[in-house]
Amino acid sequence: MSPFSVLFCAAFSVCWLCCVTNARLTLDFYKDTCPQFSQIIRDTVTSKQIASPTTGPATLRLFLHDCLLPNGCDASILLSSTPFSKAERDADINLSLPGDGFDLVVRAKTALELACPNTVSCADILSAATRDLLTMLGGPFYPVFLGRRDGRSSLSSSVAGHLPTPSMPIPQIAQIFTQRGFSVEEFVALSGAHTVGFSHCSEFVPNLSNSSSSYNPRFAQGLQKACADYRKNPTLSVFNDIMTPNKFDNAYFQNLPKGLGLLKSDHGLYSDPLTRPFVESFAKDQNKFFQVFAHAMQKLSLLNVQTGRKGEIRRRCDQIN
Repeated sequence: MSPFSVLFCAAFSVCWLCCVTNARLTLDFYKDTCPQFSQIIRDTVTSKQIASPTTGPATLRLFLHDCLLPNGCDASILLSSTPFSKAERDADINLSLPGDGFDLVVRAKTALELACPNTVSCADILSAATRDLLTMLGGPFYPVFLGRRDGRSSLSSSVAGHLPTPSMPIPQIAQIFTQRGFSVEEFVALSGAHTVGFSHCSEFVPNLSNSSSSYNPRFAQGLQKACADYRKNPTLSVFNDIMTPNKFDNAYFQNLPKGLGLLKSDHGLYSDPLTRPFVESFAKDQNKFFQVFAHAMQKLSLLNVQTGRKGEIRRRCDQIN
């Protein structure tokens, strides 16, 4: 069976599950109410990505940080804090989320409100834009089911323990994903999102001098040089994948056995016997990585979605109506 046939079969099985569990979500949800939806998303994604190449990884991370929380894919990560409530986006782990992802959603929402007022949810915009950006970067295509409603609540206190951090041991990170219904293989595939984007020096420099470090010595020296002034300039950052930083591929997994991972959690994927077999598998077979990643992303996009009378269609993505 060809890789494309395998991907089609996997997508079909997921689609069947989606249709059963989320009957109100459809691939053509806006066919009649906003036929320009897909084109507006594509146009917005294309112009933003060309103007700012960090948009793809920024939006992917924003999507992951929204959907992994217990309230699921409800665009609650986009809500701003109020004088009475501190929102998810202001939780410590989310303070480093790049602004390009937020800006992309605002641009798409503005265009969609002009074309189809009060029709398209911010949650659908984020899900569709993430998929389109991934394909622009060379990643796999997967169908995005639409019809989500936006959440009305966003609390920073709900974030702790539900999102992985670079310093977490692999079993703890794996548990975050398995508790949300993902297999270990899917967790490793989603970690492959680090094949694009960057990380701030403060997230990995403290690990470079560790005597038991898994870093390639020359790579560690290069990182120390690149991050020499990170205490004075906390915005200093380095590409997660130094080989093909702007292309979504399996180079990230090929880097790990060579000691070219950037974060402690990256090295952990290869050193931990629970995850190492999947790292090796994805390093050898990019089609396999794409297949599992696409399946996991679609699965993630459907976690705890609100439909029908639940939630709302926000007029602005940063505040409830």
